[in-house]
Amino acid sequence: MAVELLRMEGITKIYPNGFMAVSNVTFSVNEGEIHALIGENGAGKTSLMKVLFGLENCQEGKVIISGNQAHITSPLDAIAKGVGMVHQHFMQVPNLTVAENVVLGMEPGPGPVFDAKKAVRMTQEVSDKFGLGVSANSLIRDLTVGQKQKVELLKALGRNVKVLILDEPTAVLTPQETRELFVQLKNLRSMGYGIIFISHKLDEVMELCDRVTVLRRGKVVGHGDIADLNPAKLSKMMVEREVNLNIDKVKAAPKQTVLHVEKINYLDDYGKRVVCNLSFGVRAGEVVGIAGVEGNGQTELSEIIAGLIKATSGTVTLNSVDITRKSIADIRNLGLAHISEDRMKFGMAGTISVRDNILATYLSGDKFRSGQFIKMKKLDEFVANCIKEFEIACSGGSDNVKFLSGGNIQKVIVAREFSGDANFIVVNQPTRGIDVGTSDLIRRLLVSSTRDKDNAVLLISSDLAEIAEVSDRLLVMKDGEIVAQFTDVKSVSDNTLGEYMLGVRRMTSEEMGDLF
Repeated sequence: MAVELLRMEGITKIYPNGFMAVSNVTFSVNEGEIHALIGENGAGKTSLMKVLFGLENCQEGKVIISGNQAHITSPLDAIAKGVGMVHQHFMQVPNLTVAENVVLGMEPGPGPVFDAKKAVRMTQEVSDKFGLGVSANSLIRDLTVGQKQKVELLKALGRNVKVLILDEPTAVLTPQETRELFVQLKNLRSMGYGIIFISHKLDEVMELCDRVTVLRRGKVVGHGDIADLNPAKLSKMMVEREVNLNIDKVKAAPKQTVLHVEKINYLDDYGKRVVCNLSFGVRAGEVVGIAGVEGNGQTELSEIIAGLIKATSGTVTLNSVDITRKSIADIRNLGLAHISEDRMKFGMAGTISVRDNILATYLSGDKFRSGQFIKMKKLDEFVANCIKEFEIACSGGSDNVKFLSGGNIQKVIVAREFSGDANFIVVNQPTRGIDVGTSDLIRRLLVSSTRDKDNAVLLISSDLAEIAEVSDRLLVMKDGEIVAQFTDVKSVSDNTLGEYMLGVRRMTSEEMGDLF
Protein backbone atom coordinates (compact mmCIF):
# COMPACT_ATOMS: atom_id res chain seq x y z
CA MET A 1 0.00 0.00 0.00
CA ALA A 2 1.28 3.45 -0.92
CA VAL A 3 2.76 5.53 1.89
CA GLU A 4 1.69 9.18 1.73
CA LEU A 5 4.70 11.51 2.07
CA LEU A 6 2.84 14.78 1.53
CA ARG A 7 -0.74 15.94 1.69
CA MET A 8 -2.01 19.47 1.06
CA GLU A 9 -5.63 19.55 2.19
CA GLY A 10 -8.23 22.22 1.39
CA ILE A 11 -5.65 24.88 0.45
CA THR A 12 -7.08 28.32 -0.37
CA LYS A 13 -4.81 31.24 -1.27
CA ILE A 14 -6.20 34.77 -1.77
CA TYR A 15 -3.89 37.65 -2.69
CA PRO A 16 -4.28 41.17 -1.23
CA ASN A 17 -5.97 42.43 -4.41
CA GLY A 18 -8.76 39.89 -3.82
CA PHE A 19 -7.65 37.42 -6.48
CA MET A 20 -8.28 33.81 -5.41
CA ALA A 21 -5.29 31.94 -6.86
CA VAL A 22 -6.06 28.59 -5.20
CA SER A 23 -9.48 27.43 -4.04
CA ASN A 24 -9.95 24.42 -1.75
CA VAL A 25 -7.22 22.33 -3.42
CA THR A 26 -6.28 18.92 -2.07
CA PHE A 27 -3.08 17.39 -3.45
CA SER A 28 -0.95 14.45 -2.30
CA VAL A 29 2.35 12.75 -3.15
CA ASN A 30 3.24 9.19 -2.22
CA GLU A 31 6.58 7.68 -1.35
CA GLY A 32 8.30 6.46 -4.52
CA GLU A 33 6.07 8.49 -6.86
CA ILE A 34 6.49 11.14 -9.54
CA HIS A 35 3.31 13.22 -9.51
CA ALA A 36 2.67 15.71 -12.33
CA LEU A 37 1.07 19.06 -11.53
CA ILE A 38 -0.20 20.69 -14.71
CA GLY A 39 -2.49 23.49 -15.82
CA GLU A 40 -2.62 26.71 -17.79
CA ASN A 41 -0.63 29.75 -16.72
CA GLY A 42 -2.61 31.33 -13.90
CA ALA A 43 -4.21 28.00 -12.99
CA GLY A 44 -2.70 28.12 -9.49
CA LYS A 45 0.28 25.74 -9.75
CA THR A 46 2.89 28.30 -8.74
CA SER A 47 0.78 29.68 -5.89
CA LEU A 48 0.14 26.17 -4.53
CA MET A 49 3.85 25.34 -4.61
CA LYS A 50 4.76 28.70 -3.02
CA VAL A 51 2.52 27.75 -0.10
CA LEU A 52 4.22 24.36 0.16
CA PHE A 53 7.74 25.85 -0.02
CA GLY A 54 7.03 28.59 2.50
CA LEU A 55 7.13 31.49 0.05
CA GLU A 56 3.45 32.33 0.66
CA ASN A 57 0.95 31.70 3.42
CA CYS A 58 -2.60 30.49 2.82
CA GLN A 59 -5.94 31.54 4.26
CA GLU A 60 -7.32 28.02 4.65
CA GLY A 61 -6.06 24.45 4.59
CA LYS A 62 -3.22 22.44 6.06
CA VAL A 63 0.00 20.73 4.98
CA ILE A 64 0.80 17.25 6.29
CA ILE A 65 4.31 15.81 5.85
CA SER A 66 4.93 12.15 6.73
CA GLY A 67 1.74 12.10 8.78
CA ASN A 68 2.49 15.23 10.81
CA GLN A 69 0.84 18.60 10.29
CA ALA A 70 3.45 21.18 9.28
CA HIS A 71 3.24 24.95 9.54
CA ILE A 72 5.82 26.09 6.98
CA THR A 73 6.99 29.67 7.44
CA SER A 74 9.89 30.00 4.97
CA PRO A 75 11.92 28.07 2.36
CA LEU A 76 14.51 27.21 5.04
CA ASP A 77 11.69 25.86 7.19
CA ALA A 78 10.34 23.84 4.24
CA ILE A 79 13.80 22.32 3.64
CA ALA A 80 14.14 21.51 7.34
CA LYS A 81 10.79 19.70 7.16
CA GLY A 82 11.88 17.70 4.09
CA VAL A 83 10.61 19.71 1.10
CA GLY A 84 13.07 20.97 -1.55
CA MET A 85 12.46 22.94 -4.74
CA VAL A 86 14.39 23.06 -8.01
CA HIS A 87 13.41 26.35 -9.63
CA GLN A 88 12.96 26.84 -13.37
CA HIS A 89 15.61 29.57 -13.33
CA PHE A 90 18.78 28.27 -11.69
CA MET A 91 19.74 29.89 -8.36
CA GLN A 92 23.53 29.71 -8.69
CA VAL A 93 26.61 31.92 -8.31
CA PRO A 94 28.61 31.49 -11.57
CA ASN A 95 32.04 32.34 -10.12
CA LEU A 96 31.80 29.82 -7.28
CA THR A 97 32.45 26.09 -7.46
CA VAL A 98 29.76 23.43 -7.39
CA ALA A 99 30.61 22.64 -3.76
CA GLU A 100 30.47 26.29 -2.72
CA ASN A 101 27.04 26.65 -4.33
CA VAL A 102 25.72 23.44 -2.79
CA VAL A 103 26.71 24.31 0.80
CA LEU A 104 25.54 27.95 0.72
CA GLY A 105 23.59 28.52 3.91
CA MET A 106 25.02 25.43 5.63
CA GLU A 107 28.75 26.08 5.25
CA PRO A 108 30.86 23.53 7.14
CA GLY A 109 33.61 24.65 9.49
CA PRO A 110 34.24 25.88 13.02
CA GLY A 111 32.56 29.23 13.61
CA PRO A 112 33.21 31.72 10.80
CA VAL A 113 35.93 29.57 9.20
CA PHE A 114 34.85 27.85 5.98
CA ASP A 115 36.12 24.28 5.62
CA ALA A 116 36.50 24.05 1.82
CA LYS A 117 37.78 20.46 1.85
CA LYS A 118 34.78 19.27 3.86
CA ALA A 119 32.41 21.15 1.50
CA VAL A 120 33.97 19.36 -1.48
CA ARG A 121 33.79 16.00 0.29
CA MET A 122 30.13 16.50 1.31
CA THR A 123 29.13 17.55 -2.20
CA GLN A 124 31.01 14.77 -3.97
CA GLU A 125 29.50 12.15 -1.67
CA VAL A 126 25.97 13.30 -2.56
CA SER A 127 26.82 13.46 -6.28
CA ASP A 128 28.25 9.94 -6.21
CA LYS A 129 25.43 8.53 -4.06
CA PHE A 130 22.76 9.62 -6.54
CA GLY A 131 24.83 9.00 -9.68
CA LEU A 132 24.74 12.64 -10.81
CA GLY A 133 28.34 12.66 -12.06
CA VAL A 134 29.06 16.30 -11.14
CA SER A 135 32.57 17.33 -10.03
CA ALA A 136 32.42 19.28 -6.78
CA ASN A 137 35.45 21.40 -7.77
CA SER A 138 34.07 22.63 -11.11
CA LEU A 139 33.17 26.29 -11.52
CA ILE A 140 29.46 26.83 -12.22
CA ARG A 141 30.23 29.10 -15.19
CA ASP A 142 32.12 26.25 -16.91
CA LEU A 143 29.24 23.76 -16.69
CA THR A 144 26.73 22.86 -19.38
CA VAL A 145 23.06 23.61 -18.81
CA GLY A 146 22.41 19.93 -18.09
CA GLN A 147 25.13 19.90 -15.43
CA LYS A 148 23.73 23.08 -13.85
CA GLN A 149 20.39 21.31 -13.58
CA LYS A 150 22.13 18.50 -11.67
CA VAL A 151 23.66 21.08 -9.31
CA GLU A 152 20.13 22.23 -8.44
CA LEU A 153 19.26 18.62 -7.59
CA LEU A 154 22.44 18.36 -5.53
CA LYS A 155 21.49 21.44 -3.51
CA ALA A 156 18.18 19.86 -2.56
CA LEU A 157 19.40 16.30 -2.00
CA GLY A 158 22.34 17.52 0.08
CA ARG A 159 19.81 18.92 2.55
CA ASN A 160 18.14 15.52 3.05
CA VAL A 161 14.73 16.42 1.66
CA LYS A 162 12.25 13.67 0.80
CA VAL A 163 9.84 15.68 -1.37
CA LEU A 164 11.24 17.43 -4.45
CA ILE A 165 9.38 20.12 -6.39
CA LEU A 166 10.70 20.37 -9.98
CA ASP A 167 9.50 23.46 -11.88
CA GLU A 168 9.86 23.00 -15.67
CA PRO A 169 13.12 21.04 -15.22
CA THR A 170 13.60 20.21 -18.92
CA ALA A 171 12.87 23.67 -20.36
CA VAL A 172 16.47 24.26 -21.51
CA LEU A 173 17.74 20.69 -21.92
CA THR A 174 18.53 18.77 -25.11
CA PRO A 175 16.72 15.44 -25.70
CA GLN A 176 19.84 13.59 -24.54
CA GLU A 177 20.09 15.67 -21.35
CA THR A 178 16.37 15.21 -20.72
CA ARG A 179 16.70 11.42 -20.98
CA GLU A 180 19.65 11.51 -18.56
CA LEU A 181 17.63 13.60 -16.10
CA PHE A 182 14.72 11.16 -16.37
CA VAL A 183 17.04 8.26 -15.49
CA GLN A 184 18.12 10.14 -12.37
CA LEU A 185 14.54 11.03 -11.39
CA LYS A 186 13.44 7.42 -11.82
CA ASN A 187 16.38 6.41 -9.62
CA LEU A 188 15.19 8.86 -6.94
CA ARG A 189 11.70 7.42 -7.25
CA SER A 190 13.05 3.90 -6.68
CA MET A 191 14.80 5.19 -3.54
CA GLY A 192 11.47 6.34 -2.09
CA TYR A 193 11.53 10.05 -2.92
CA GLY A 194 8.30 11.85 -3.75
CA ILE A 195 8.66 14.15 -6.77
CA ILE A 196 6.28 16.90 -7.91
CA PHE A 197 6.88 17.42 -11.63
CA ILE A 198 5.56 20.71 -13.03
CA SER A 199 5.68 20.83 -16.82
CA HIS A 200 3.83 22.00 -19.90
CA LYS A 201 5.34 19.20 -21.99
CA LEU A 202 2.61 16.60 -21.94
CA ASP A 203 4.69 13.95 -23.70
CA GLU A 204 7.18 14.14 -20.82
CA VAL A 205 4.38 13.90 -18.27
CA MET A 206 3.12 10.75 -20.00
CA GLU A 207 6.59 9.20 -20.15
CA LEU A 208 7.83 9.96 -16.64
CA CYS A 209 4.97 10.41 -14.17
CA ASP A 210 2.81 7.98 -12.21
CA ARG A 211 -0.13 10.26 -11.37
CA VAL A 212 -1.32 13.68 -12.45
CA THR A 213 -3.34 16.52 -10.95
CA VAL A 214 -4.78 19.19 -13.26
CA LEU A 215 -5.58 22.71 -12.04
CA ARG A 216 -7.78 25.25 -13.78
CA ARG A 217 -8.63 28.67 -12.35
CA GLY A 218 -7.31 27.64 -8.95
CA LYS A 219 -9.33 24.44 -8.64
CA VAL A 220 -8.63 20.76 -9.23
CA VAL A 221 -10.46 19.78 -12.41
CA GLY A 222 -8.92 16.38 -12.97
CA HIS A 223 -6.58 13.78 -11.49
CA GLY A 224 -5.74 10.16 -12.00
CA ASP A 225 -3.20 7.56 -13.02
CA ILE A 226 -1.14 8.42 -16.09
CA ALA A 227 -1.74 4.92 -17.45
CA ASP A 228 -5.43 5.82 -17.89
CA LEU A 229 -4.82 9.09 -19.80
CA ASN A 230 -3.26 10.50 -22.97
CA PRO A 231 -1.98 13.96 -24.07
CA ALA A 232 -5.25 14.85 -25.78
CA LYS A 233 -7.29 14.16 -22.63
CA LEU A 234 -4.81 16.11 -20.50
CA SER A 235 -4.77 19.17 -22.79
CA LYS A 236 -8.57 19.22 -22.89
CA MET A 237 -8.71 19.15 -19.08
CA MET A 238 -6.24 22.02 -18.97
CA VAL A 239 -7.88 24.38 -21.46
CA GLU A 240 -11.46 23.10 -21.85
CA ARG A 241 -10.98 22.51 -25.56
CA GLU A 242 -9.17 20.20 -27.93
CA VAL A 243 -5.70 21.50 -28.79
CA ASN A 244 -4.31 20.53 -32.19
CA LEU A 245 -0.56 20.42 -31.64
CA ASN A 246 0.12 20.47 -35.40
CA ILE A 247 0.08 23.73 -37.39
CA ASP A 248 -1.39 23.57 -40.87
CA LYS A 249 0.61 25.95 -43.06
CA VAL A 250 1.40 26.33 -46.70
CA LYS A 251 4.98 25.97 -47.88
CA ALA A 252 6.94 29.19 -47.42
CA ALA A 253 7.66 31.35 -50.47
CA PRO A 254 10.55 33.57 -49.27
CA LYS A 255 11.17 36.87 -51.03
CA GLN A 256 13.82 39.54 -50.47
CA THR A 257 16.35 39.37 -47.62
CA VAL A 258 15.18 41.49 -44.68
CA LEU A 259 17.92 40.70 -42.13
CA HIS A 260 21.54 40.18 -43.13
CA VAL A 261 24.10 39.22 -40.46
CA GLU A 262 27.70 39.33 -41.67
CA LYS A 263 30.70 37.97 -39.71
CA ILE A 264 29.36 38.96 -36.28
CA ASN A 265 31.62 38.41 -33.26
CA TYR A 266 30.92 39.15 -29.61
CA LEU A 267 33.22 38.92 -26.56
CA ASP A 268 31.58 38.66 -23.14
CA ASP A 269 32.74 40.31 -19.89
CA TYR A 270 35.26 37.49 -19.34
CA GLY A 271 36.79 37.99 -22.78
CA LYS A 272 35.23 34.76 -24.06
CA ARG A 273 34.11 34.74 -27.70
CA VAL A 274 30.40 33.94 -27.36
CA VAL A 275 29.40 34.66 -31.00
CA CYS A 276 31.98 33.55 -33.56
CA ASN A 277 32.12 34.96 -37.09
CA LEU A 278 28.40 34.38 -37.63
CA SER A 279 26.78 35.01 -41.02
CA PHE A 280 23.24 34.26 -42.19
CA GLY A 281 20.09 35.92 -43.52
CA VAL A 282 16.33 35.91 -42.97
CA ARG A 283 13.95 36.61 -45.86
CA ALA A 284 10.46 38.02 -46.04
CA GLY A 285 7.85 35.29 -45.78
CA GLU A 286 9.89 32.75 -43.83
CA VAL A 287 10.53 31.66 -40.26
CA VAL A 288 14.17 30.83 -39.59
CA GLY A 289 14.57 28.82 -36.40
CA ILE A 290 17.71 28.64 -34.30
CA ALA A 291 18.17 25.63 -32.04
CA GLY A 292 20.95 25.17 -29.51
CA VAL A 293 21.71 24.38 -25.91
CA GLU A 294 21.26 27.52 -23.84
CA GLY A 295 24.52 29.45 -23.49
CA ASN A 296 25.83 28.91 -27.01
CA GLY A 297 25.41 32.49 -28.21
CA GLN A 298 21.73 32.55 -29.18
CA THR A 299 20.76 35.12 -26.55
CA GLU A 300 23.68 37.39 -27.41
CA LEU A 301 22.83 37.13 -31.11
CA SER A 302 19.23 38.19 -30.51
CA GLU A 303 20.34 41.07 -28.29
CA ILE A 304 22.85 42.29 -30.89
CA ILE A 305 20.12 42.32 -33.54
CA ALA A 306 17.71 44.14 -31.21
CA GLY A 307 20.36 46.70 -30.20
CA LEU A 308 20.51 45.70 -26.52
CA ILE A 309 24.24 44.99 -26.83
CA LYS A 310 26.78 45.89 -29.51
CA ALA A 311 28.76 43.39 -31.59
CA THR A 312 32.52 43.38 -31.11
CA SER A 313 32.89 43.20 -34.90
CA GLY A 314 30.83 42.48 -37.99
CA THR A 315 27.67 44.08 -39.38
CA VAL A 316 23.91 43.63 -39.06
CA THR A 317 21.74 44.99 -41.85
CA LEU A 318 17.96 45.43 -41.55
CA ASN A 319 15.95 46.45 -44.61
CA SER A 320 19.22 47.43 -46.36
CA VAL A 321 20.30 49.74 -43.50
CA ASP A 322 23.36 49.01 -41.33
CA ILE A 323 21.98 48.87 -37.75
CA THR A 324 25.12 47.54 -36.04
CA ARG A 325 25.73 50.74 -34.04
CA LYS A 326 22.25 52.23 -34.03
CA SER A 327 20.11 52.78 -30.93
CA ILE A 328 17.24 50.50 -29.94
CA ALA A 329 14.71 53.19 -30.93
CA ASP A 330 16.31 53.67 -34.36
CA ILE A 331 16.34 49.92 -34.99
CA ARG A 332 12.68 49.58 -34.06
CA ASN A 333 11.80 52.52 -36.32
CA LEU A 334 13.52 50.67 -39.17
CA GLY A 335 11.08 47.75 -38.85
CA LEU A 336 12.16 45.49 -35.97
CA ALA A 337 9.95 43.95 -33.28
CA HIS A 338 11.46 41.97 -30.41
CA ILE A 339 10.18 39.41 -27.92
CA SER A 340 12.90 38.83 -25.32
CA GLU A 341 13.44 35.55 -23.50
CA ASP A 342 13.32 37.55 -20.23
CA ARG A 343 9.79 38.92 -20.41
CA MET A 344 9.91 40.29 -16.86
CA LYS A 345 13.10 42.33 -17.40
CA PHE A 346 12.90 43.44 -21.04
CA GLY A 347 9.38 42.61 -22.18
CA MET A 348 7.14 44.52 -19.82
CA ALA A 349 6.94 47.22 -17.16
CA GLY A 350 5.33 45.63 -14.13
CA THR A 351 4.20 48.80 -12.39
CA ILE A 352 1.95 50.05 -15.21
CA SER A 353 -1.23 48.89 -16.93
CA VAL A 354 -1.84 46.53 -19.83
CA ARG A 355 -2.81 49.57 -21.92
CA ASP A 356 0.40 51.47 -21.14
CA ASN A 357 2.55 48.41 -21.85
CA ILE A 358 0.97 48.14 -25.29
CA LEU A 359 1.24 51.92 -25.84
CA ALA A 360 5.01 51.89 -25.17
CA THR A 361 5.80 50.90 -28.75
CA TYR A 362 3.77 53.77 -30.19
CA LEU A 363 4.91 56.70 -28.03
CA SER A 364 7.35 58.04 -30.64
CA GLY A 365 4.88 57.78 -33.53
CA ASP A 366 1.66 59.50 -34.57
CA LYS A 367 -0.72 56.55 -34.40
CA PHE A 368 -2.15 57.58 -31.02
CA ARG A 369 -0.74 61.09 -30.71
CA SER A 370 -2.10 64.51 -31.58
CA GLY A 371 0.73 66.90 -30.85
CA GLN A 372 1.57 66.42 -27.18
CA PHE A 373 -1.68 64.59 -26.43
CA ILE A 374 -2.67 60.92 -26.56
CA LYS A 375 -5.85 59.99 -28.45
CA MET A 376 -7.25 58.05 -25.52
CA LYS A 377 -10.48 56.89 -27.16
CA LYS A 378 -8.64 55.49 -30.18
CA LEU A 379 -6.01 53.90 -27.91
CA ASP A 380 -8.61 52.27 -25.66
CA GLU A 381 -10.40 50.81 -28.69
CA PHE A 382 -7.11 49.45 -30.01
CA VAL A 383 -6.20 47.90 -26.64
CA ALA A 384 -9.67 46.34 -26.32
CA ASN A 385 -9.20 44.75 -29.73
CA CYS A 386 -5.75 43.45 -28.70
CA ILE A 387 -7.22 41.92 -25.54
CA LYS A 388 -9.86 40.17 -27.62
CA GLU A 389 -7.65 39.07 -30.53
CA PHE A 390 -4.80 37.80 -28.37
CA GLU A 391 -7.11 36.29 -25.73
CA ILE A 392 -5.57 38.20 -22.79
CA ALA A 393 -7.33 37.20 -19.57
CA CYS A 394 -7.89 40.49 -17.76
CA SER A 395 -10.82 42.74 -16.88
CA GLY A 396 -9.58 45.54 -19.14
CA GLY A 397 -6.68 47.65 -20.32
CA SER A 398 -6.41 49.45 -16.98
CA ASP A 399 -5.40 46.25 -15.13
CA ASN A 400 -1.86 46.32 -13.74
CA VAL A 401 0.16 43.90 -15.83
CA LYS A 402 2.09 42.47 -12.85
CA PHE A 403 -1.10 40.85 -11.54
CA LEU A 404 -1.52 38.77 -14.71
CA SER A 405 -0.23 35.20 -15.03
CA GLY A 406 3.01 34.58 -16.91
CA GLY A 407 1.13 33.39 -19.98
CA ASN A 408 -1.08 36.47 -20.09
CA ILE A 409 1.91 38.78 -19.62
CA GLN A 410 3.44 37.05 -22.64
CA LYS A 411 0.22 37.66 -24.59
CA VAL A 412 0.44 41.39 -23.78
CA ILE A 413 3.99 41.44 -25.17
CA VAL A 414 3.00 39.47 -28.26
CA ALA A 415 0.02 41.76 -28.84
CA ARG A 416 2.24 44.84 -28.68
CA GLU A 417 4.98 43.43 -30.94
CA PHE A 418 2.71 41.75 -33.50
CA SER A 419 0.26 44.65 -33.90
CA GLY A 420 2.81 47.26 -35.02
CA ASP A 421 4.25 48.00 -38.43
CA ALA A 422 7.44 45.91 -38.12
CA ASN A 423 8.37 43.61 -40.99
CA PHE A 424 11.02 41.68 -39.04
CA ILE A 425 10.55 40.06 -35.62
CA VAL A 426 13.16 38.34 -33.48
CA VAL A 427 11.49 36.01 -31.01
CA ASN A 428 13.45 34.37 -28.19
CA GLN A 429 11.84 31.50 -26.21
CA PRO A 430 8.27 32.76 -26.84
CA THR A 431 6.52 29.88 -25.07
CA ARG A 432 8.95 28.92 -22.28
CA GLY A 433 6.96 28.19 -19.14
CA ILE A 434 3.71 28.80 -21.03
CA ASP A 435 0.74 26.42 -21.02
CA VAL A 436 -0.31 24.37 -24.01
CA GLY A 437 -3.23 26.61 -25.00
CA THR A 438 -1.24 29.86 -24.96
CA SER A 439 1.71 28.17 -26.69
CA ASP A 440 -0.59 26.99 -29.45
CA LEU A 441 -1.94 30.53 -29.94
CA ILE A 442 1.53 32.14 -30.10
CA ARG A 443 2.92 29.56 -32.52
CA ARG A 444 -0.02 29.96 -34.88
CA LEU A 445 0.32 33.75 -34.73
CA LEU A 446 4.00 33.47 -35.67
CA VAL A 447 2.85 31.88 -38.90
CA SER A 448 -0.48 33.61 -39.65
CA SER A 449 0.21 37.12 -38.34
CA THR A 450 3.84 37.39 -39.40
CA ARG A 451 5.22 34.96 -41.95
CA ASP A 452 2.04 34.73 -44.03
CA LYS A 453 1.97 38.54 -44.24
CA ASP A 454 5.44 38.52 -45.84
CA ASN A 455 7.22 39.48 -42.65
CA ALA A 456 10.52 37.84 -41.69
CA VAL A 457 10.81 35.91 -38.41
CA LEU A 458 13.87 34.75 -36.47
CA LEU A 459 12.72 32.19 -33.86
CA ILE A 460 15.11 31.12 -31.11
CA SER A 461 13.79 28.28 -28.98
CA SER A 462 14.98 25.37 -26.86
CA ASP A 463 11.64 23.60 -27.48
CA LEU A 464 12.48 21.29 -30.37
CA ALA A 465 8.84 20.48 -31.07
CA GLU A 466 8.14 24.20 -31.42
CA ILE A 467 11.15 24.75 -33.68
CA ALA A 468 10.14 21.85 -35.93
CA GLU A 469 6.50 22.91 -36.12
CA VAL A 470 6.96 26.63 -36.82
CA SER A 471 10.26 26.95 -38.73
CA ASP A 472 10.65 26.87 -42.50
CA ARG A 473 14.43 26.68 -42.21
CA LEU A 474 16.45 25.61 -39.18
CA LEU A 475 19.95 26.58 -38.05
CA VAL A 476 21.80 24.95 -35.13
CA MET A 477 24.23 26.95 -32.96
CA LYS A 478 27.10 25.48 -30.94
CA ASP A 479 29.83 27.54 -29.27
CA GLY A 480 28.65 30.68 -31.04
CA GLU A 481 28.79 29.20 -34.53
CA ILE A 482 26.26 27.77 -36.97
CA VAL A 483 27.06 24.06 -37.21
CA ALA A 484 24.08 22.82 -39.26
CA GLN A 485 21.26 23.98 -41.51
CA PHE A 486 18.09 22.04 -42.36
CA THR A 487 15.60 23.12 -45.03
CA ASP A 488 13.29 20.12 -44.56
CA VAL A 489 12.76 20.77 -40.87
CA LYS A 490 10.10 18.16 -40.07
CA SER A 491 12.26 15.33 -41.39
CA VAL A 492 14.93 15.93 -38.71
CA SER A 493 14.66 13.82 -35.55
CA ASP A 494 15.14 15.23 -32.07
CA ASN A 495 18.09 12.89 -31.58
CA THR A 496 19.82 14.21 -34.68
CA LEU A 497 19.25 17.81 -33.59
CA GLY A 498 20.53 16.95 -30.13
CA GLU A 499 23.77 15.55 -31.57
CA TYR A 500 24.45 18.80 -33.43
CA MET A 501 23.45 20.88 -30.39
CA LEU A 502 25.87 18.93 -28.18
CA GLY A 503 28.71 19.11 -30.72
CA VAL A 504 28.76 15.39 -31.52
CA ARG A 505 28.15 16.20 -35.20
CA ARG A 506 28.87 19.20 -37.43
CA MET A 507 28.08 19.91 -41.10
CA THR A 508 30.65 21.19 -43.56
CA SER A 509 29.92 24.50 -45.31
CA GLU A 510 29.09 22.51 -48.44
CA GLU A 511 26.57 20.37 -46.55
CA MET A 512 24.93 23.44 -45.00
CA GLY A 513 24.61 25.29 -48.32
CA ASP A 514 23.57 28.93 -48.65
CA LEU A 515 22.62 30.52 -45.31
CA PHE A 516 21.04 33.60 -46.90
